[in-house]
Amino acid sequence: MGFAQVGAMVQLKNMGLFKTQGLINGEWANALDNRTLAVNNPATGDVLANVPFMGKIDAEKAIAAASVAFLPWSKRTAFDRCKLLRKWFDLILENKDDLAKLITLENGKPLTEANGEVVYGGGFVEYYAEEGKRVFGDIIPSPFPTKRMLVMKQAVGVVGAITPWNFPLAMITRKVAPALAAGCTIVLKPAELTPLTALAAAELAVQAGIPSGVLNVVMGDAVEIGAAMMDSNEVRKITFTGSTHVGKLLMAAASKTVKKISLELGGNAPLIIFNDADIEIAVQGALYGKYRNAGQTCVCVNRILVQDGIYDKFSEAFTKAVQKLRVGHGLDPGVTQGPLINEASLKKVEAHVQDAVSKGAKVLVGGKRHSLGGTFYQPTVLCGCNDEMLIFREEVFGPVAPLMRFQTDEEAIKMANDTEYGLAAYAYTENIEHGWRIAEALDYGMVGLNETLISSEVAPFGGTKQSGLGREGSNYGIDEYLELKYLCLGNIKQPFMC
Repeated sequence: MGFAQVGAMVQLKNMGLFKTQGLINGEWANALDNRTLAVNNPATGDVLANVPFMGKIDAEKAIAAASVAFLPWSKRTAFDRCKLLRKWFDLILENKDDLAKLITLENGKPLTEANGEVVYGGGFVEYYAEEGKRVFGDIIPSPFPTKRMLVMKQAVGVVGAITPWNFPLAMITRKVAPALAAGCTIVLKPAELTPLTALAAAELAVQAGIPSGVLNVVMGDAVEIGAAMMDSNEVRKITFTGSTHVGKLLMAAASKTVKKISLELGGNAPLIIFNDADIEIAVQGALYGKYRNAGQTCVCVNRILVQDGIYDKFSEAFTKAVQKLRVGHGLDPGVTQGPLINEASLKKVEAHVQDAVSKGAKVLVGGKRHSLGGTFYQPTVLCGCNDEMLIFREEVFGPVAPLMRFQTDEEAIKMANDTEYGLAAYAYTENIEHGWRIAEALDYGMVGLNETLISSEVAPFGGTKQSGLGREGSNYGIDEYLELKYLCLGNIKQPFMC
């Protein structure tokens, strides 16, 4: 498909953001062997663009460029680096409409959600444009009169960043912004399904004055690019958001060169609704926490546990609310749920629903493919679910809400924690003392109490157990890209005695 045909499908205010090549050492580049990869609109199946299907040699070139750029970039003052980040943030907001449209076109989420992602993603750039100036060390009170002890923080080096398709902008800025602020350089591999947003963001970084080689973008062969990052001695840090299976492979591979690694992996988020919850508020929280991005977020509600005293009332109110959701193409006005990303995701959702129904669950609404066809799936509510079902054990990553009944607090906590994952959990109760005890008992890295919209650039994002290692966002997030260096100054003369 030629550029003219593709360009007709992608109409932006600033067509200069429509990049279809990788970025290596400040130059837009094709794959060395000229292979390409089609990027599709999940709502229509149309090909939006053909981008390079890069491999090992392309990744190695990007790593080499980042390695050369590291020393001059890390030696610039934090204030200097952060001025450029601030320019990048300003450009992201100036081009918010185009970035949101690209997200909707290649990801499928409604335009309102895409606009929210741009603001959210830009927030990380703005935050680290300031936080980079506050990378403080320490002076340790010395036990020796002739020695002085200091701790400084320095950039870890070249970073390999691997990002998912469900937040094509925010998952990039959440990694790239703190890395650049810390003085690191980056080789970014965006998801093959959604590279256009990443390339547009990279173009804005170039316009902001980020030097050549500091930010490189390669996409294509995940195995080859990943192997190049893991085998390289120049890449000193890996940051990955994706499946627990792949995260484990990366963790093992990182041991070969003892890389620093942070992983944001799978989830199985419970939402616990107690008898003393405000049902109206809980319904709205469950609606947003479950169906945002068609259920395709790592912190989406996966299991809804409702206490026996309000189970029937909540089930009725929640089902009515779900029936009002409007499924359609993300660019159409009023749409609240778009398509699933691809056919494989659709089949996974179908398998989870079929398994639940075969084991006694009842479909209250939805439960099948949408009449729009393609990868659209009806917003679905299941009742009578239990821990024998796949949907209790696995992340469905789709618009299916299973309702489960419980009697006591102890039972709810046991059900919620009965998973190998520990990313996010939610609970609704009007009693703050009750809520505090529940939050302390939940074995998760993040807990939302009477709230399912918990992500923010100022708060640490990450999980426990097999949901990953490390934190992103907040003042803690920049530490992932820094090394501690202890400095001992010896043979200091005794201080003057007055």
